[in-house]
Amino acid sequence: MTKFFTRVAVIGGCLITIAGCNKYLDKSPDSSWTELDTPTKVAQLLGTAYPQANYIVFAEAMSDNVEDKGAGVIDRTNLDPYFFNDVSATEQDSPEYYWQACYTAIAAANNALKACEAAADTSRYSAQKGEALVARAYAHFMLVTFFAKFYDAETASNDPGIPYVTEPEKVVMKQYDRKTVAYTYDMIEKDLLAGIPLIRDDNYAIPRYHFNKSAAYAFATRFYLFKKDYQKVVEYANKTFPNNDLASNMRPWNTTYKTMTPAVIRDTYAKASEKANLLLVETQSSYGRYVAIYRYGLTYNIEQQILGSNVTGGDFAYPLYYYGTRDYLIPKLTEYFVKASVNATIGDPYVMVPLFTTEEVLFNRAEANAYLGNNTEALADLNLFASKRITNYNVSTHRITTTKIRNYYGIQDVKNGLLQTVLDFKRAEYVQEGHRWFDIQRYKAPITHFTDKGERMVLEANDKRRVLQIPLSATTSGIALNPR
Repeated sequence: MTKFFTRVAVIGGCLITIAGCNKYLDKSPDSSWTELDTPTKVAQLLGTAYPQANYIVFAEAMSDNVEDKGAGVIDRTNLDPYFFNDVSATEQDSPEYYWQACYTAIAAANNALKACEAAADTSRYSAQKGEALVARAYAHFMLVTFFAKFYDAETASNDPGIPYVTEPEKVVMKQYDRKTVAYTYDMIEKDLLAGIPLIRDDNYAIPRYHFNKSAAYAFATRFYLFKKDYQKVVEYANKTFPNNDLASNMRPWNTTYKTMTPAVIRDTYAKASEKANLLLVETQSSYGRYVAIYRYGLTYNIEQQILGSNVTGGDFAYPLYYYGTRDYLIPKLTEYFVKASVNATIGDPYVMVPLFTTEEVLFNRAEANAYLGNNTEALADLNLFASKRITNYNVSTHRITTTKIRNYYGIQDVKNGLLQTVLDFKRAEYVQEGHRWFDIQRYKAPITHFTDKGERMVLEANDKRRVLQIPLSATTSGIALNPR
Protein backbone atom coordinates (compact mmCIF):
# COMPACT_ATOMS: atom_id res chain seq x y z
CA MET A 1 0.00 0.00 0.00
CA THR A 2 1.29 3.49 -0.83
CA LYS A 3 2.01 5.57 2.24
CA PHE A 4 1.31 9.28 2.30
CA PHE A 5 2.96 11.66 4.69
CA THR A 6 1.74 14.79 6.43
CA ARG A 7 4.42 17.05 4.99
CA VAL A 8 2.46 19.59 2.97
CA ALA A 9 2.92 23.06 1.55
CA VAL A 10 0.83 26.15 2.00
CA ILE A 11 0.13 28.78 -0.65
CA GLY A 12 2.46 31.66 0.05
CA GLY A 13 3.85 29.94 3.14
CA CYS A 14 6.39 27.33 4.20
CA LEU A 15 6.52 23.57 4.21
CA ILE A 16 4.81 22.39 7.36
CA THR A 17 3.95 19.35 9.38
CA ILE A 18 1.10 18.83 11.78
CA ALA A 19 3.37 20.29 14.44
CA GLY A 20 4.14 23.44 12.44
CA CYS A 21 7.05 24.97 10.49
CA ASN A 22 9.61 25.33 13.25
CA LYS A 23 8.97 21.96 14.84
CA TYR A 24 9.35 20.23 11.49
CA LEU A 25 12.83 21.68 11.16
CA ASP A 26 13.70 20.95 14.78
CA LYS A 27 13.33 17.18 14.71
CA SER A 28 12.51 14.22 12.51
CA PRO A 29 8.82 13.35 12.47
CA ASP A 30 7.73 10.12 14.11
CA SER A 31 6.82 7.76 11.27
CA SER A 32 4.09 6.13 13.35
CA TRP A 33 2.37 9.54 13.37
CA THR A 34 3.13 10.72 9.87
CA GLU A 35 2.43 7.59 7.81
CA LEU A 36 -1.23 7.71 6.94
CA ASP A 37 -1.72 3.97 6.68
CA THR A 38 -4.71 3.42 8.98
CA PRO A 39 -8.15 5.09 9.31
CA THR A 40 -7.16 6.22 12.81
CA LYS A 41 -4.09 8.05 11.57
CA VAL A 42 -6.07 9.73 8.80
CA ALA A 43 -8.67 10.77 11.38
CA GLN A 44 -5.91 12.28 13.51
CA LEU A 45 -4.66 14.29 10.55
CA LEU A 46 -8.21 15.52 9.90
CA GLY A 47 -8.16 17.15 13.32
CA THR A 48 -5.95 19.76 11.61
CA ALA A 49 -8.19 20.15 8.54
CA TYR A 50 -10.01 23.15 10.05
CA PRO A 51 -8.69 26.74 9.91
CA GLN A 52 -7.10 27.15 13.33
CA ALA A 53 -7.22 30.92 13.12
CA ASN A 54 -9.74 33.55 14.08
CA TYR A 55 -11.59 35.88 11.67
CA ILE A 56 -13.69 37.57 14.38
CA VAL A 57 -11.35 40.49 15.13
CA PHE A 58 -11.17 41.91 11.61
CA ALA A 59 -14.71 40.91 10.60
CA GLU A 60 -16.25 42.60 13.63
CA ALA A 61 -14.11 45.73 13.22
CA MET A 62 -15.29 46.21 9.61
CA SER A 63 -18.96 45.97 10.60
CA ASP A 64 -21.47 48.38 12.11
CA ASN A 65 -21.16 46.66 15.51
CA VAL A 66 -18.28 48.88 16.61
CA GLU A 67 -17.39 52.51 17.30
CA ASP A 68 -14.29 54.51 18.12
CA LYS A 69 -14.21 54.63 21.93
CA GLY A 70 -11.46 57.23 21.99
CA ALA A 71 -9.22 54.98 24.10
CA GLY A 72 -8.36 51.34 24.45
CA VAL A 73 -6.03 48.69 23.10
CA ILE A 74 -4.55 49.65 19.73
CA ASP A 75 -3.92 46.67 17.49
CA ARG A 76 -3.58 46.73 13.71
CA THR A 77 -5.97 43.77 13.35
CA ASN A 78 -8.64 45.94 14.98
CA LEU A 79 -7.58 49.43 13.86
CA ASP A 80 -6.96 48.91 10.13
CA PRO A 81 -10.31 47.21 9.42
CA TYR A 82 -12.17 49.95 11.30
CA PHE A 83 -10.66 52.51 8.91
CA PHE A 84 -11.39 50.17 5.96
CA ASN A 85 -7.67 49.82 5.25
CA ASP A 86 -5.78 46.69 4.30
CA VAL A 87 -4.53 45.09 7.50
CA SER A 88 -0.77 45.60 7.80
CA ALA A 89 -0.34 42.99 10.54
CA THR A 90 0.38 39.38 9.62
CA GLU A 91 0.20 37.72 13.03
CA GLN A 92 -2.73 35.95 14.72
CA ASP A 93 -6.18 37.52 14.20
CA SER A 94 -5.09 39.10 10.89
CA PRO A 95 -6.49 38.29 7.43
CA GLU A 96 -3.11 36.95 6.29
CA TYR A 97 -2.91 34.62 9.29
CA TYR A 98 -6.42 33.40 8.47
CA TRP A 99 -5.51 32.87 4.80
CA GLN A 100 -2.53 30.74 5.78
CA ALA A 101 -4.61 28.76 8.29
CA CYS A 102 -7.25 28.00 5.65
CA TYR A 103 -4.71 26.68 3.18
CA THR A 104 -2.98 24.72 5.92
CA ALA A 105 -6.34 23.09 6.67
CA ILE A 106 -6.88 22.42 2.96
CA ALA A 107 -3.46 20.80 2.71
CA ALA A 108 -4.32 18.46 5.59
CA ALA A 109 -7.64 17.56 3.93
CA ASN A 110 -5.90 16.86 0.62
CA ASN A 111 -3.31 14.59 2.23
CA ALA A 112 -6.10 12.74 4.03
CA LEU A 113 -7.96 12.29 0.74
CA LYS A 114 -4.83 10.94 -0.96
CA ALA A 115 -4.41 8.40 1.81
CA CYS A 116 -8.07 7.36 1.53
CA GLU A 117 -7.76 6.88 -2.22
CA ALA A 118 -4.54 4.86 -1.90
CA ALA A 119 -5.83 2.48 0.78
CA ALA A 120 -6.08 -1.21 -0.09
CA ASP A 121 -9.64 -1.23 1.27
CA THR A 122 -11.09 2.20 0.56
CA SER A 123 -14.40 1.31 2.24
CA ARG A 124 -12.66 1.47 5.64
CA TYR A 125 -11.85 5.12 4.96
CA SER A 126 -15.29 6.27 3.84
CA ALA A 127 -16.05 8.41 6.88
CA GLN A 128 -12.63 10.05 6.75
CA LYS A 129 -13.11 10.83 3.08
CA GLY A 130 -16.44 12.48 3.83
CA GLU A 131 -14.99 14.66 6.55
CA ALA A 132 -12.01 15.65 4.39
CA LEU A 133 -14.25 16.69 1.48
CA VAL A 134 -16.54 18.83 3.63
CA ALA A 135 -13.61 20.35 5.54
CA ARG A 136 -11.89 21.21 2.25
CA ALA A 137 -15.11 22.80 1.00
CA TYR A 138 -15.47 24.86 4.19
CA ALA A 139 -11.95 26.31 4.16
CA HIS A 140 -12.30 27.32 0.50
CA PHE A 141 -15.75 28.76 1.22
CA MET A 142 -14.38 31.01 3.96
CA LEU A 143 -11.51 32.11 1.73
CA VAL A 144 -13.78 33.07 -1.16
CA THR A 145 -16.12 34.83 1.28
CA PHE A 146 -13.38 37.12 2.58
CA PHE A 147 -10.86 37.40 -0.28
CA ALA A 148 -13.12 37.61 -3.35
CA LYS A 149 -16.18 39.60 -4.32
CA PHE A 150 -19.25 38.28 -2.59
CA TYR A 151 -21.23 35.80 -4.66
CA ASP A 152 -23.54 37.45 -7.18
CA ALA A 153 -25.03 35.17 -9.84
CA GLU A 154 -24.85 37.99 -12.40
CA THR A 155 -21.10 38.61 -11.99
CA ALA A 156 -19.69 35.43 -10.40
CA SER A 157 -18.54 34.03 -13.74
CA ASN A 158 -16.23 37.04 -14.18
CA ASP A 159 -15.23 37.89 -10.62
CA PRO A 160 -11.80 36.47 -9.63
CA GLY A 161 -12.11 33.68 -7.08
CA ILE A 162 -9.44 32.04 -4.95
CA PRO A 163 -7.26 29.02 -5.83
CA TYR A 164 -9.22 25.81 -5.25
CA VAL A 165 -6.54 23.31 -4.26
CA THR A 166 -7.36 19.63 -4.65
CA GLU A 167 -3.90 18.04 -4.60
CA PRO A 168 -1.12 18.08 -2.01
CA GLU A 169 1.73 20.35 -3.08
CA LYS A 170 4.88 18.52 -4.13
CA VAL A 171 6.97 21.57 -5.00
CA VAL A 172 7.72 24.86 -3.30
CA MET A 173 6.15 27.97 -4.89
CA LYS A 174 3.71 26.09 -7.07
CA GLN A 175 1.80 28.47 -9.33
CA TYR A 176 -1.98 28.84 -8.97
CA ASP A 177 -4.84 30.34 -10.92
CA ARG A 178 -7.66 32.15 -9.10
CA LYS A 179 -10.25 31.26 -11.75
CA THR A 180 -13.67 32.75 -10.82
CA VAL A 181 -16.06 32.99 -7.91
CA ALA A 182 -18.52 30.83 -9.89
CA TYR A 183 -15.88 28.13 -10.33
CA THR A 184 -14.98 28.27 -6.65
CA TYR A 185 -18.63 27.89 -5.66
CA ASP A 186 -19.06 24.98 -8.08
CA MET A 187 -16.09 23.20 -6.52
CA ILE A 188 -17.32 23.87 -2.99
CA GLU A 189 -20.71 22.45 -3.87
CA LYS A 190 -19.15 19.40 -5.50
CA ASP A 191 -17.07 18.59 -2.40
CA LEU A 192 -19.92 19.35 -0.03
CA LEU A 193 -22.44 17.11 -1.80
CA ALA A 194 -19.92 14.29 -2.19
CA GLY A 195 -18.83 14.47 1.43
CA ILE A 196 -22.06 14.80 3.39
CA PRO A 197 -23.44 11.29 2.68
CA LEU A 198 -20.17 9.70 3.87
CA ILE A 199 -19.98 11.39 7.27
CA ARG A 200 -20.61 9.16 10.28
CA ASP A 201 -21.03 10.68 13.72
CA ASP A 202 -19.96 7.47 15.45
CA ASN A 203 -16.53 7.91 13.90
CA TYR A 204 -15.63 10.64 16.41
CA ALA A 205 -14.88 10.57 20.11
CA ILE A 206 -16.12 14.19 20.31
CA PRO A 207 -18.25 14.88 17.22
CA ARG A 208 -18.39 18.65 17.73
CA TYR A 209 -14.67 18.97 16.94
CA HIS A 210 -15.33 17.54 13.47
CA PHE A 211 -17.81 17.91 10.63
CA ASN A 212 -20.51 15.70 12.08
CA LYS A 213 -23.81 15.35 10.21
CA SER A 214 -25.52 18.31 11.92
CA ALA A 215 -22.55 20.61 11.33
CA ALA A 216 -22.31 19.58 7.67
CA TYR A 217 -26.01 20.28 7.15
CA ALA A 218 -25.58 23.63 8.91
CA PHE A 219 -22.74 24.46 6.53
CA ALA A 220 -24.99 23.54 3.61
CA THR A 221 -27.65 25.98 4.84
CA ARG A 222 -25.07 28.80 4.92
CA PHE A 223 -23.63 27.92 1.53
CA TYR A 224 -27.01 27.82 -0.19
CA LEU A 225 -28.20 30.96 1.60
CA PHE A 226 -25.19 32.83 0.21
CA LYS A 227 -25.93 31.32 -3.20
CA LYS A 228 -29.61 32.27 -2.85
CA ASP A 229 -30.86 28.74 -3.45
CA TYR A 230 -33.53 29.07 -0.78
CA GLN A 231 -35.31 25.77 -1.28
CA LYS A 232 -32.07 23.93 -0.54
CA VAL A 233 -31.53 26.03 2.58
CA VAL A 234 -34.86 24.78 3.93
CA GLU A 235 -34.12 21.22 2.82
CA TYR A 236 -30.82 21.03 4.70
CA ALA A 237 -32.09 22.91 7.72
CA ASN A 238 -34.85 20.33 8.10
CA LYS A 239 -32.23 17.57 8.11
CA THR A 240 -29.98 19.10 10.73
CA PHE A 241 -31.59 17.39 13.73
CA PRO A 242 -33.61 14.21 14.13
CA ASN A 243 -37.32 15.03 14.07
CA ASN A 244 -36.37 18.59 13.08
CA ASP A 245 -35.83 19.35 16.77
CA LEU A 246 -34.09 22.72 16.86
CA ALA A 247 -35.81 23.78 20.08
CA SER A 248 -33.99 21.46 22.47
CA ASN A 249 -30.65 22.16 20.78
CA MET A 250 -30.67 25.94 21.20
CA ARG A 251 -28.65 27.99 23.64
CA PRO A 252 -30.79 28.63 26.77
CA TRP A 253 -30.06 32.32 27.33
CA ASN A 254 -33.30 33.17 29.15
CA THR A 255 -33.31 30.10 31.40
CA THR A 256 -30.14 28.17 32.28
CA TYR A 257 -27.69 30.88 31.20
CA LYS A 258 -29.65 33.47 33.15
CA THR A 259 -28.57 31.87 36.43
CA MET A 260 -24.86 31.73 35.52
CA THR A 261 -22.08 34.12 36.42
CA PRO A 262 -20.12 35.69 33.54
CA ALA A 263 -17.20 33.33 34.20
CA VAL A 264 -19.45 30.27 34.02
CA ILE A 265 -21.12 31.50 30.82
CA ARG A 266 -17.72 31.98 29.18
CA ASP A 267 -16.66 28.50 30.26
CA THR A 268 -19.90 27.02 28.92
CA TYR A 269 -20.43 28.99 25.71
CA ALA A 270 -17.86 27.23 23.53
CA LYS A 271 -17.88 23.80 25.18
CA ALA A 272 -18.50 20.61 23.25
CA SER A 273 -21.17 19.72 25.81
CA GLU A 274 -23.26 22.76 24.79
CA LYS A 275 -25.79 21.29 22.37
CA ALA A 276 -26.10 24.52 20.38
CA ASN A 277 -22.48 24.19 19.24
CA LEU A 278 -22.45 22.06 16.11
CA LEU A 279 -18.78 22.58 15.17
CA LEU A 280 -15.97 24.01 17.30
CA VAL A 281 -12.42 24.91 16.38
CA GLU A 282 -9.44 25.87 18.48
CA THR A 283 -7.85 29.10 17.26
CA GLN A 284 -4.66 30.83 18.27
CA SER A 285 -6.01 34.27 19.14
CA SER A 286 -5.88 37.08 21.67
CA TYR A 287 -9.53 37.98 21.05
CA GLY A 288 -10.69 36.58 24.39
CA ARG A 289 -8.22 38.89 26.11
CA TYR A 290 -9.01 42.09 24.22
CA VAL A 291 -12.62 41.79 23.03
CA ALA A 292 -13.94 44.32 25.55
CA ILE A 293 -10.98 46.68 25.52
CA TYR A 294 -10.13 47.16 21.86
CA ARG A 295 -10.35 50.83 20.99
CA TYR A 296 -12.77 50.05 18.16
CA GLY A 297 -15.45 47.95 19.73
CA LEU A 298 -18.90 47.69 21.24
CA THR A 299 -20.11 50.87 22.94
CA TYR A 300 -23.26 51.83 24.83
CA ASN A 301 -24.57 53.60 21.74
CA ILE A 302 -24.10 50.54 19.51
CA GLU A 303 -25.37 48.17 22.19
CA GLN A 304 -28.58 50.17 22.37
CA GLN A 305 -29.01 49.91 18.60
CA ILE A 306 -28.58 46.15 18.74
CA LEU A 307 -30.15 45.14 22.05
CA GLY A 308 -32.10 48.17 23.23
CA SER A 309 -35.46 47.07 21.82
CA ASN A 310 -36.93 44.47 19.50
CA VAL A 311 -40.10 43.54 17.70
CA THR A 312 -41.43 41.33 20.55
CA GLY A 313 -41.71 44.28 22.92
CA GLY A 314 -39.71 42.36 25.51
CA ASP A 315 -36.09 42.55 26.64
CA PHE A 316 -33.28 40.38 25.36
CA ALA A 317 -31.83 38.10 28.02
CA TYR A 318 -28.20 38.56 26.93
CA PRO A 319 -26.19 39.79 29.92
CA LEU A 320 -24.17 42.94 29.24
CA TYR A 321 -21.13 43.82 31.34
CA TYR A 322 -18.90 46.86 31.18
CA TYR A 323 -15.59 48.10 32.49
CA GLY A 324 -15.54 51.81 33.29
CA THR A 325 -17.57 53.85 30.84
CA ARG A 326 -16.33 52.59 27.47
CA ASP A 327 -15.79 48.87 27.40
CA TYR A 328 -18.79 46.57 26.88
CA LEU A 329 -18.91 42.80 26.80
CA ILE A 330 -21.38 39.96 26.44
CA PRO A 331 -19.54 37.01 28.02
CA LYS A 332 -19.03 34.39 25.35
CA LEU A 333 -15.56 33.53 24.13
CA THR A 334 -12.76 33.27 26.64
CA GLU A 335 -9.03 32.74 26.44
CA TYR A 336 -7.13 29.74 27.59
CA PHE A 337 -3.38 30.08 27.79
CA VAL A 338 -1.01 27.31 26.73
CA LYS A 339 2.43 27.54 28.30
CA ALA A 340 5.46 26.86 26.13
CA SER A 341 6.48 24.22 28.69
CA VAL A 342 5.36 23.05 32.11
CA ASN A 343 7.43 25.60 34.02
CA ALA A 344 7.35 28.37 31.43
CA THR A 345 5.97 31.84 32.01
CA ILE A 346 5.42 32.41 28.29
CA GLY A 347 3.10 30.71 25.84
CA ASP A 348 0.23 31.34 23.44
CA PRO A 349 -3.40 32.45 23.90
CA TYR A 350 -6.18 30.38 22.33
CA VAL A 351 -9.90 30.85 21.86
CA MET A 352 -12.37 28.06 21.08
CA VAL A 353 -14.79 29.35 18.42
CA PRO A 354 -18.21 27.93 17.44
CA LEU A 355 -18.13 27.80 13.63
CA PHE A 356 -21.74 26.61 13.32
CA THR A 357 -24.59 26.70 15.82
CA THR A 358 -28.23 25.67 15.94
CA GLU A 359 -29.31 29.30 15.92
CA GLU A 360 -27.72 29.91 12.53
CA VAL A 361 -29.67 27.02 11.06
CA LEU A 362 -32.86 28.60 12.40
CA PHE A 363 -31.99 32.04 11.00
CA ASN A 364 -31.02 30.64 7.60
CA ARG A 365 -34.25 28.69 7.35
CA ALA A 366 -36.37 31.65 8.45
CA GLU A 367 -34.71 33.92 5.88
CA ALA A 368 -35.08 31.34 3.13
CA ASN A 369 -38.76 30.82 3.96
CA ALA A 370 -39.32 34.57 3.87
CA TYR A 371 -37.96 34.66 0.31
CA LEU A 372 -40.04 31.62 -0.63
CA GLY A 373 -43.20 33.26 0.67
CA ASN A 374 -43.59 30.71 3.48
CA ASN A 375 -44.55 33.35 6.02
CA THR A 376 -46.07 30.97 8.57
CA GLU A 377 -42.91 28.88 8.69
CA ALA A 378 -40.67 31.95 8.95
CA LEU A 379 -42.75 33.32 11.82
CA ALA A 380 -42.63 29.97 13.59
CA ASP A 381 -38.82 30.04 13.62
CA LEU A 382 -38.71 33.66 14.73
CA ASN A 383 -41.08 32.92 17.58
CA LEU A 384 -39.06 29.87 18.58
CA PHE A 385 -35.97 32.07 18.75
CA ALA A 386 -37.79 34.71 20.79
CA SER A 387 -38.98 32.07 23.26
CA LYS A 388 -35.32 31.29 24.06
CA ARG A 389 -34.08 34.89 24.16
CA ILE A 390 -36.69 37.17 25.70
CA THR A 391 -36.61 37.65 29.47
CA ASN A 392 -39.73 36.21 31.16
CA TYR A 393 -41.05 35.18 27.77
CA ASN A 394 -44.84 35.11 27.55
CA VAL A 395 -46.39 33.85 24.33
CA SER A 396 -49.45 36.07 24.58
CA THR A 397 -47.34 39.18 25.14
CA HIS A 398 -44.25 38.53 23.06
CA ARG A 399 -45.52 36.49 20.10
CA ILE A 400 -44.40 37.95 16.77
CA THR A 401 -47.04 38.54 14.11
CA THR A 402 -46.94 40.24 10.71
CA THR A 403 -48.97 43.10 12.21
CA LYS A 404 -46.44 43.52 14.99
CA ILE A 405 -43.62 43.57 12.45
CA ARG A 406 -45.37 46.21 10.33
CA ASN A 407 -45.99 48.43 13.33
CA TYR A 408 -42.48 48.07 14.76
CA TYR A 409 -40.53 48.62 11.55
CA GLY A 410 -43.02 50.70 9.59
CA ILE A 411 -42.61 48.20 6.75
CA GLN A 412 -45.76 47.19 4.90
CA ASP A 413 -44.22 44.46 2.75
CA VAL A 414 -44.38 41.21 4.73
CA LYS A 415 -41.27 39.66 3.16
CA ASN A 416 -39.11 42.70 3.89
CA GLY A 417 -40.46 42.89 7.42
CA LEU A 418 -39.61 39.25 8.07
CA LEU A 419 -36.14 39.70 6.62
CA GLN A 420 -35.48 42.74 8.81
CA THR A 421 -36.57 40.77 11.86
CA VAL A 422 -34.24 37.90 10.97
CA LEU A 423 -31.29 40.22 10.44
CA ASP A 424 -31.91 42.10 13.69
CA PHE A 425 -32.22 38.91 15.73
CA LYS A 426 -29.12 37.52 14.07
CA ARG A 427 -27.16 40.69 14.82
CA ALA A 428 -28.15 40.45 18.48
CA GLU A 429 -27.30 36.76 18.71
CA TYR A 430 -23.84 37.04 17.18
CA VAL A 431 -22.65 40.43 18.42
CA GLN A 432 -18.87 40.26 19.04
CA GLU A 433 -18.62 37.07 16.93
CA GLY A 434 -18.03 38.50 13.44
CA HIS A 435 -21.17 37.16 11.71
CA ARG A 436 -22.57 40.62 11.04
CA TRP A 437 -19.98 41.17 8.30
CA PHE A 438 -21.42 38.29 6.25
CA ASP A 439 -24.89 39.85 6.28
CA ILE A 440 -23.47 43.27 5.40
CA GLN A 441 -21.77 41.70 2.41
CA ARG A 442 -24.79 39.68 1.33
CA TYR A 443 -27.03 42.73 1.29
CA LYS A 444 -24.34 45.14 0.05
CA ALA A 445 -25.12 47.44 2.95
CA PRO A 446 -23.01 50.60 3.21
CA ILE A 447 -21.12 51.09 6.47
CA THR A 448 -20.20 54.39 8.10
CA HIS A 449 -17.55 54.69 10.79
CA PHE A 450 -16.60 57.79 12.75
CA THR A 451 -13.49 58.68 14.67
CA ASP A 452 -13.78 60.15 18.14
CA LYS A 453 -13.00 63.51 16.47
CA GLY A 454 -16.04 63.19 14.21
CA GLU A 455 -14.20 62.24 11.02
CA ARG A 456 -16.41 60.14 8.76
CA MET A 457 -15.42 57.07 6.74
CA VAL A 458 -17.90 55.35 4.42
CA LEU A 459 -17.69 51.91 2.82
CA GLU A 460 -20.14 51.97 -0.06
CA ALA A 461 -21.83 48.94 -1.61
CA ASN A 462 -19.31 48.59 -4.46
CA ASP A 463 -16.20 49.77 -2.64
CA LYS A 464 -13.21 47.59 -3.61
CA ARG A 465 -12.10 47.54 0.03
CA ARG A 466 -15.01 45.26 0.91
CA VAL A 467 -12.86 42.46 -0.51
CA LEU A 468 -9.89 41.66 1.72
CA GLN A 469 -6.51 41.96 0.07
CA ILE A 470 -4.71 38.78 -0.97
CA PRO A 471 -1.57 38.40 1.20
CA LEU A 472 1.57 39.66 -0.53
CA SER A 473 3.24 36.35 0.28
CA ALA A 474 0.74 34.61 -2.02
CA THR A 475 1.91 36.56 -5.06
CA THR A 476 4.98 34.27 -5.19
CA SER A 477 2.49 31.56 -6.20
CA GLY A 478 1.25 33.69 -9.10
CA ILE A 479 -1.91 34.85 -7.35
CA ALA A 480 -3.01 38.33 -8.44
CA LEU A 481 -3.83 40.90 -5.78
CA ASN A 482 -7.31 42.35 -5.51
CA PRO A 483 -7.75 45.81 -7.10
CA ARG A 484 -7.57 48.88 -4.92
